[in-house]
Amino acid sequence: MSDAAAFRFALRDSAPNDAEAIAAIYAHHVRFGLGTFEEMPPSVEEIRQRRESILALGLPFLVAVAGDRVIGYAYAGPYRMRSAYRYTLEDSVYVAPDATGHGIGRTLLARLVERCDALGYRQMVAVIGDSGNQASIRLHAALGFARVGIQPAVGFKHGRWVDSVLMQRTLGRGAATLPKSAESA
Repeated sequence: MSDAAAFRFALRDSAPNDAEAIAAIYAHHVRFGLGTFEEMPPSVEEIRQRRESILALGLPFLVAVAGDRVIGYAYAGPYRMRSAYRYTLEDSVYVAPDATGHGIGRTLLARLVERCDALGYRQMVAVIGDSGNQASIRLHAALGFARVGIQPAVGFKHGRWVDSVLMQRTLGRGAATLPKSAESA
C-alpha cells in the first residue's frame, strides 16, 4: 500500500462481510505479536460470532477502510462479566501490518471512546499484551488512558514470559456521579 493510499481511510460500523478481513488482521497479530495472548488464530466463523456478541450488547464494532479494503478494526466489550463491572468496558484495536503508522489505530480508538462515552459507560480499560508494546501504550496514553498497573509474566507466548499492562480512562463523568440506572436505587 502506498503512503498516499494509507492516509486515505474512513471509519464505519463493521458489517457481517468484514469478518474475513478482520480474521486475517487478527491472525497476523496472534501469530507474530504479543498484543493478544491467543496463540491459535480463530476461524472466520468464530470472529463472526465474536462480532455478533459485541453488537448484541449494543456496543460498537468499527472498521477502518481504504477503498473497499478493511485495514483495521476496534471494538469495546465488557471488561468483566460480573454485574458490578457493567459500566466498564475493555477496548481492542488492531491494524493491518502494512497499514500501521498512519494514524489508523488512533482514529479508531478515538471514535470508539467517543461512541462508548455516548452510550453512558464510565470507564474504559486497556489490557495491553507486552510491556514492550510501546506503540499501543503510547496510543492509549495519547487518548487519555493512564497506566494503572502491570502484571508481570502473566502470559507465556513465543517462548517467553509476557507482561500485561493495564491502562484506564474515564468516560463521561466517570465516578463523579451515579449512573442513571443507579440514581433511584
